[in-house]
Amino acid sequence: MYPEQLPVSARRQDIAAAIRDHQVVIVAGETGSGKTTQIPKIALDLGRGRDGQIGHTQPRRIAARTVAERIAEELGTTLGETVGYQVRFTDTSGDDTLVKVMTDGILLAQIQRDPMLLGYDTLIIDEAHERSLNIDFILGHLTQLLPRRPDLKVVITSATIDSERFAAHFAGPPSPESPDGTPAPVIQVTGRTFPVDVRYRPLVPDAPHADTALAATGTAPATSARGSGPRLARGRVLADRSARAGGGDTRGEERDVLTAICEAVDELCAEGPGDILVFLAGERDIRDTEEALVGHLGPRVSGAGRAIPVDAVEILPLYARLSSADQHRVFEPHGTRRIVLATNVAETSLTVPGIRYVIDPGTARISRYSKATKVQRLPIEPISQASANQRSGRCGRVADGIAIRLYSEADLGSRPEFTEPEILRTSLASVILQMVAVGVASSPEDVARFPFVDPPDTRAIRDGVQLLTELGALGTAGADDRGERPRTGSRGTDVGHGRLTDVGRALAQLPMDPRLGRMIVEGGRRDVAREVIIIAAALSI
Repeated sequence: MYPEQLPVSARRQDIAAAIRDHQVVIVAGETGSGKTTQIPKIALDLGRGRDGQIGHTQPRRIAARTVAERIAEELGTTLGETVGYQVRFTDTSGDDTLVKVMTDGILLAQIQRDPMLLGYDTLIIDEAHERSLNIDFILGHLTQLLPRRPDLKVVITSATIDSERFAAHFAGPPSPESPDGTPAPVIQVTGRTFPVDVRYRPLVPDAPHADTALAATGTAPATSARGSGPRLARGRVLADRSARAGGGDTRGEERDVLTAICEAVDELCAEGPGDILVFLAGERDIRDTEEALVGHLGPRVSGAGRAIPVDAVEILPLYARLSSADQHRVFEPHGTRRIVLATNVAETSLTVPGIRYVIDPGTARISRYSKATKVQRLPIEPISQASANQRSGRCGRVADGIAIRLYSEADLGSRPEFTEPEILRTSLASVILQMVAVGVASSPEDVARFPFVDPPDTRAIRDGVQLLTELGALGTAGADDRGERPRTGSRGTDVGHGRLTDVGRALAQLPMDPRLGRMIVEGGRRDVAREVIIIAAALSI
């Protein structure tokens, strides 16, 4: 029942004992160790899922679906029976479902309807290292809920988790032996299925070319943290292709990202069979890279109307906004080598079959909120060390893997160990709205006292409250339940006790930025909801 090749199987007795004896357990281990699929089975063996479902959260819908399919396959059941999943617009779970895999947004919505989470007897919070707003709010809510639900078990897992911080956050009540409380137990799962050879191929010309290590001469990738990402002018791409066609070696020169990816693909294709996973910052970069690879590989790229050569290569995109059918293509059986061009949706909990090689440019789009301009941005920034390890861990699942990083080892060492939690770099308006809707906060002071793992800045809380007040979601002195603000002195009006207006209750049910939600609510009032929804959808991109 437990695959022996997975490192987590060797620790299943320890994990089971910890879950049985403690209310909160932290499981940390390398990506590929089997935590995501095996821990729900361990919980089932302990008899969990009978008094309530085993809730298993994932950060993205594609991960929720594939994890549920994998667990159901290992248990020998049909998806939707013992194991089901729920994402936005799709729910395959039923009354007989014991393990329910869902996105963290689904669990957050259920907290609004059932703050005590009585429908669950076990919660597995997977990929907690992502530290999204949803995850941080769920963890804070659980901190308050656990003393009132002694029957509820919580397992927090991640490959790159800051385990000591989480263990201290979920510490038990103080005692003479431990004034700060006994930290939650941490179980480390060591080892992976197959080893991964990490090679550094930086873009800068003065860095030595080595397979596993570089002298400390590397600099940041050519992609700027503030810039436009790894895009190339069409003429530059054609010039690079001409140089390669003429036999020129570009490795001694400063290279752009697309050139480096094409060269890395050539290097990995020469290593042997196996699919390649390329991480990119966004859809636009995926399209540019696909165009560059089609021009570089030429007739080897298989597609409609083309004869399939022996060394054919199929190129597939993978990102969050793809339809479920298009996302599922990467999991279908195939006979040719595949190059999967993915955003960081493939970084966590998602095992794309056949992947033996990874190419990592070392950048991602990171959401950041500017308090000065009140604008939420998505700049391209270097990823953290933890994210780099997550990416390289995507290979080595079916055989020995190779990960090529398009930056230097010195550059990696200069990066932060973990990605900064989203709650410290984004607008808190949506979180405050959810907290007031659930009833865990009735004033800005309640928000500041809420047990977040990393408490947000007081100024960020003030900005969030002010935005919700301006949108008419929170009641102010003189405001009515419809959220209408007084005509005079509105900007100087003190926030009341966080009273949710009719507008606020409507916004709390819309899974989007409150500003866009406010447009839709007002559009509904004025009988132009359909037109405004189209505009809001465009703005959300």
